[in-house]
This record gives sequence, structure tokens and C-alpha cells, in this order.
Amino acid sequence: MNNSSKGLKSAGDRFMSSIPTLKEYVSIKCLSPAFDEQWEKNGEINRAMEMYAKWAKECDLSGASVTVSSIPGRTPALIVDIPGSSDSTGTVLIYGHLDKQPATAPWYNDTDPFEAVERDDLIFGRGVADDGYAMFAAIAGVSAALEEGLETPRCVVLIESSEESGSPDLDSHLDVLLPKLGTVDLVLCLDSGGLDFERLWVTTSLRGNIVFTIEVRVLEHGVHSGSASGVVPSSFRVLRELMSRLEDETTGELRLDMLNPEIPKFYKNKAAELAQELGDPLSLAFPLVGDVKPLGTDGADRILRQTWKGALSVTGMEGIPNVRQGGNVLRPYTKAKLSLRLPPTVDARSAQDEIAERLTTDVPYGASVIVEFESPAQGWVAPIPLKWLSDALDAGSIEGFGKPAGYCGEGGTIPFLATLASKFPDAQFVATGALGPGSNAHGPDESLCIPTAKGVAIAVAHLITAAAKSNS
Repeated sequence: MNNSSKGLKSAGDRFMSSIPTLKEYVSIKCLSPAFDEQWEKNGEINRAMEMYAKWAKECDLSGASVTVSSIPGRTPALIVDIPGSSDSTGTVLIYGHLDKQPATAPWYNDTDPFEAVERDDLIFGRGVADDGYAMFAAIAGVSAALEEGLETPRCVVLIESSEESGSPDLDSHLDVLLPKLGTVDLVLCLDSGGLDFERLWVTTSLRGNIVFTIEVRVLEHGVHSGSASGVVPSSFRVLRELMSRLEDETTGELRLDMLNPEIPKFYKNKAAELAQELGDPLSLAFPLVGDVKPLGTDGADRILRQTWKGALSVTGMEGIPNVRQGGNVLRPYTKAKLSLRLPPTVDARSAQDEIAERLTTDVPYGASVIVEFESPAQGWVAPIPLKWLSDALDAGSIEGFGKPAGYCGEGGTIPFLATLASKFPDAQFVATGALGPGSNAHGPDESLCIPTAKGVAIAVAHLITAAAKSNS
């Protein structure tokens, strides 16, 4: 076997050849089941899956099998199984997804979010960066390594279609796939990103998430405020008091001890290193209004706040009329939807139980309180990479971007990573991807940075060949 990495940069060119198909994918409204309960009847997820399968088959990878895993009542998954070289053992599992979030809010210049628009080095369109590009980058990387005649492990590309709903169908597909996988040495997930587009970013941790609604009811129906106010407690005030049991409203700090674990020194040091190199990137990352100042004391503190500290957000309200329709009425109830981001190491179910107890015990004025939870999302901490893997990450990043790899946690939640970690406890993990500042996954003007996607494909080639060498 040729052990030179010469030519792996061709993975970027191979990715470029997939762009027409990627643009076609943008036009498919393959909304995740949480946003399209009639997904099976509407057929958009199946349409996208068939397009992906057709493209993968046309790549004509020697000995590869391309199958669509279909389980009744579940969204489908694509499995591209590419044999490794004869003197390589072990398997690399490469993950992506193709389901999408809805397109909300106005897009640039009133463009259609389901029509790909290419401007400069960006492709705009719903799903293009989260996570439509992933299969194309994965196969481009594997193809480049095969063409160079390098040792490669068996590579299994898994593309699911329920990730934006919390991956409820992933376990079922993995249960079918696991007996056929053998030993998985490396799990490579292409659904993440980083703080800039100048290097390959490796996600070191993810916060968990608890989403719930709390309804406070004080009256059977609304009553004139001139009669009831001062006698009947405001449902909003009761809600505010209950929320204060979870959060200090003046600082945003969470009050429950279990939600404030000690941050490991390793990650404090990494945050300090990032702040030293990049300055204070998060202070400039958001469209703050006027003189609004971000929380935190400096760049390192803000990085830790985003990735290792919990935070409570109100994401929806009910029972409150808009300003024009609001009359002199003491409202009967207030209902809020809350999102509580958890530090990566906090057990999500235990936290949920304690939150429920805090909100429903000794309720002010004896008001009626109903708390309803969605399925909690567990946080995740990546294993510290072995030397062969950290070397390969740097090599791939240098060839794809010109700089060594960067490491940073993320403030969001990716439930499938905790799922995969439980299935492959002995595997090395790399969570990376093409998302970065302004990618706007889930928001308006979602875009894919083409040079970054090419860099990810090049990194894939480096990672799989390094995995083969580590086991040969």
C-alpha cells in the first residue's frame, strides 16, 4: 500500500462535483417528523432519501453496498457500507442527517429558503449546512483515499432523517445495524462546527437540554382588573416567582446546586487558550441591540458560559394577548415554554425530576400549576483523542484549511451523540462539521461555506486513513 497522504486534497474537488445534487436537495421540503406529522404521506423525506441513495450508487465505490433501512412507523436511514483494504481491521462509522427544520422569518431579499442560491463562497438554503452536505463530504473523503490506494478501514456512512426531532428513530436503525458493524474504532459525526471558518473545529462537549411548559392558573376565566387586582394574585407574578426558584433573575445564574457542577480544569484551560488566540469571539457573534452587553467578564468566561454553564430561556408564552388586544382584565392563566440548557456532565433525567419538584411544591397562593416535560436531552463530553487521532485532526485541518485543528465545546444539544456514545463506549469520537458564524442553522439565511465543506471532506480522508494505520 502507498502510505503517502499525497492527493487527499482531491477530496475537496470531489465534494465540488456533488454541489448540483446538493442544490437539488435544498428544494426538497423534507421536514423532520416533529414539524411534519404527515411526513410519510407527504413523501418528502423519502424523496430526499431516494435522491441520496441514487447519488451514492452512482459514485460506483468498489464493493460498496447502498441500502435504505426501512422500519414501519420510523423515518428511513441510508447506509453506505464501503469495504476497507485487506490489511485493515475495524470500522469507521460516519454520521449525518438529511431532515430539516422549517423555514421561518424572512430570508435575504425575499428568496425562497427551498431554492438554493449561490453567492460568492456560500450556498444558501434550508438544510444545506445542517446537515445536507454531510453525506457528500463523507463519500468525497473516502473516495479520495481509495483513489490514492491508501489503507482504508471499512467505512459505514449512516444518514438518518429524524435528527431535528431529537433522533427518536436512530436507536431502531442502530439495533438493526449493530450486529453487522463489528468493532467500531472511530465514530465521525459531521453535524457540528466551530468559532470560525479558518480551521477544522472539533466539538469537545455539548450541553444537555430540558424543555418544558409550566401553566399557572388562578381563575376560571378573566375578571375586570378593577375588581380583581389586589385581591386575586396575578398568574404572571406567580410564574415569575416559580421561575426564580430555578434562576436568579438579576444574574441569570441557576439556583439548583446540581446544575452548577465544577468545570474540569482541562476545559477551563482550553477556553483560556481560545480566548488568547481569538480574543472575545462570542461578544461579537450576536446581533445585540443598542447598548446591550453580553454576560460574562471576558472571552474565556463567555466561552465557558456558552459551553459548560447552564442557562434558562423563555421560548414561548400563552395566555397573554398582544399589546393592542390587551384590556383591563386580570387574566386567568399564564403559560410559558422554557428551555433549560444543562452543563454537559449533569444527568438530564435527575435534573428534570428536581425541577418538577421545585416548581410544584408549596406553590404561592395555592395556584394551580401544571408542568409538562418533553423528553430530556443528555449532554455529552468527548473522549480526549488518542495521539494518532489528534495528529490526524491536525494534518487534515492543515491540508484543508492551513491551520491545525481547534477544540471547543458547543452550547447546543445534539442528542444522537449521547446515543452513539452509549452504543460505542470504546470508540474514539470526532464531532465536527461545516457550521460556523453566520451559518444560521434553524434560522433565516442558512448557508454552507463551500471552502469549509471542502476542508471537512479533506479531513475525513485523513481521519479514515489514520484509523486504518492505527489498526493495521
